[in-house]
Amino acid sequence: MKLAQRLLLGALLIVGVFLVVAVVLSGQRLRTQLVQLTTSQLAREARVVALQWLAGADADQLANAAGTALSHRVTLIDSAGRVLGDSEFDGPALAALQNHASRPEVVAARRDGEGSAQRLSPSEGDEELYVAIRTGSGVARVSIGTTELDDIVARARRDVLLSGMIALLIALALAAVFSRQVTAPIVELKDVAGAIAAGDLSRRPALSAPGEVGELASAVRRMAEQLDGRLKALETEDVLLGAIIESLNQGVVAIDAQRRVVRINSTGRQWLDLTTDVPFSADLLPRDRELLDALQTALGGSVVERVEVQVGNRILAVTARPLGVGGAVLAFYDLTGIRRLETVRRDFVANVSHELKTPLTAIRGFAETLVGELSERAQHSQFAETIRSNAERMHRLVDDLLDLSKIESGGWAPTPSSVDVMTAAGDALNPYRATAQARGVTLRVEAGASTVNADPVALRQALTNLVENAVRYTSQGGEVVVFSKPDAVGTGVWVGVRDTGAGIAPEHLPRIFERFYRVDAARSRAEGGTGLGLSIVRHLVEAHRGRVVAESEVGKGTIINMYFPT
Repeated sequence: MKLAQRLLLGALLIVGVFLVVAVVLSGQRLRTQLVQLTTSQLAREARVVALQWLAGADADQLANAAGTALSHRVTLIDSAGRVLGDSEFDGPALAALQNHASRPEVVAARRDGEGSAQRLSPSEGDEELYVAIRTGSGVARVSIGTTELDDIVARARRDVLLSGMIALLIALALAAVFSRQVTAPIVELKDVAGAIAAGDLSRRPALSAPGEVGELASAVRRMAEQLDGRLKALETEDVLLGAIIESLNQGVVAIDAQRRVVRINSTGRQWLDLTTDVPFSADLLPRDRELLDALQTALGGSVVERVEVQVGNRILAVTARPLGVGGAVLAFYDLTGIRRLETVRRDFVANVSHELKTPLTAIRGFAETLVGELSERAQHSQFAETIRSNAERMHRLVDDLLDLSKIESGGWAPTPSSVDVMTAAGDALNPYRATAQARGVTLRVEAGASTVNADPVALRQALTNLVENAVRYTSQGGEVVVFSKPDAVGTGVWVGVRDTGAGIAPEHLPRIFERFYRVDAARSRAEGGTGLGLSIVRHLVEAHRGRVVAESEVGKGTIINMYFPT
């Protein structure tokens, strides 16, 4: 049903209900007021008759005369209830009237001086209104039939009904005009809103209506203009964003909450070998476990900083982040060239180190021989000792390079087992006890965890490198502690070395595990360090799927923590 029809029906219903209520209520109130006015009038007439009913007067003649003068029925009743005179009855009919002592109006008049009642008259056969007044001779009563009152009420109701029908017709006419005035702009606004919802932002409401409808039209016009402007801005931003994404030398893939790829740049298509038009299911992405796990984690609301996946002949670094509206975005960076260069570098270092090891062994052996032979010639012996010590340092460097290349190339994998921490700590500390004693450095062990799940050789090598660094950089009166403690959540064991040495400045701390990185290069070389010890430690621990954490404060010492998962 349309709005105009609803307005007309509503107006008809309201006016109709009002008309019915007005007719009913007005008739009831009019009849009540007529009864009250008539009762008062009859009471006055009854008092006049009572004043004329004197002792010795003929009651029947008085009733007839009063009835003729008043045009109402007049009845005179003695104190015993007998009817002595009635304007409507004479002779035998008067004598046949019933005793009126029990009539309600007579009883009330005797008791209170005045009484009234409305009831069906047994003698007249219609409803009568009676008013009685007490006199010295009895009771004077005047009555009138209620038919006259009902006729007055009926005429009044007809007049009200006629007026109401005229008002109803006028109201319907006004409602029709008003509904057309109201519904015309609303219908236009409906059409304009439907067009805007369908994407036609060029539509505007042309009608300028007064009042709230006009304000609504102005609001719809402003809304359409704002939507048009924002849509154009979004389209411009989308074009700009698309151009930026396409210009990246990284692959970008956007996936919505329904696991559909909704955006992918050309680099991502090339690297992932995808040609399907978006949107398409994320199941078409390469079936690499690391990639799918990263995607699932991002869809779950967590960030995956960096994982490496193998897609065809490419090695890609993947970063996954959740989107605020659901879904995730994957960023790919090609590591193929970098990994190829790292492989070449590792092979080169390994080959060079291997080739250098034989001549260095010979040089060190001959230098040791010369030191013994030239012991009596101080200067020559000093030269030979210099050759030997440098050959020894180069030999350690070559050994470290070979170990590092072997670990990085994947040629070595740990064989974890339950290792006694005290035994491993003793093996790492024993080679440096003499040096520590000469430097005045205390060595001790704090085994909070008795065993650790690690490769015995790798753990011993890692602890040895850490103890060597700690002893080297801890001054007189310092302390070096090998410690172990269980993880707070019970998923592994922390093993590490703590010293009270010089410490490391904050700007150097993030880089100490890089190969050949030295905080104090001159001192490190003077102490005989190769710059590879901490790098080897990191690779050994990460091969166990653990991690290394360094803590240090200048002047207070350094703590290197190695985490080995169970």
